[in-house]
Amino acid sequence: MRSNTRRGQSTVEYALTYLALILPLTMMLYHGSNLLWVWQSGSDFTRQGAQYAATHCWQPGGENVLSYMRQNTPIMFDRDQFRDGQAEIEVSYFGRNADSGALEEYSCDGSACSRECVPDLVRVQISNYQYRGLFSYFGLAPVSIPPFTTSMPMESAGCSPDEEACTE
Repeated sequence: MRSNTRRGQSTVEYALTYLALILPLTMMLYHGSNLLWVWQSGSDFTRQGAQYAATHCWQPGGENVLSYMRQNTPIMFDRDQFRDGQAEIEVSYFGRNADSGALEEYSCDGSACSRECVPDLVRVQISNYQYRGLFSYFGLAPVSIPPFTTSMPMESAGCSPDEEACTE
């Protein structure tokens, strides 16, 4: 008779261990993995945008780069933040000062997509991104991710040596 009363003890011990130890560790591993995935995706996405900007025409404000990045957002959690503009994407172009050699914000009086308007460097930055994942279901605050920044020297800027005009 005594063995019948102890049969449920191992089930209760397992349930308590599962709830107190295994489930929290599994959720931590799951959310930590998702956060690292989002971090890698955001970093790679920033590099992709800088590469696109370095090989395409300069436009004030980088509208062509912003459009490209919003249309080609990687598959990840909170993808809508990049498409809707909640996560801010900033494109900045720089040129070298002829006298000092220092980098300055680039401006050009010529047409936006021409050989005369080719900056020296482009910087793409993603800021104000907050990883939400499943945190909102548990009533937890989102995790603020530090800005992703990539700088790259301009390559062709959409200009080919064979053609007179540059392509967007």
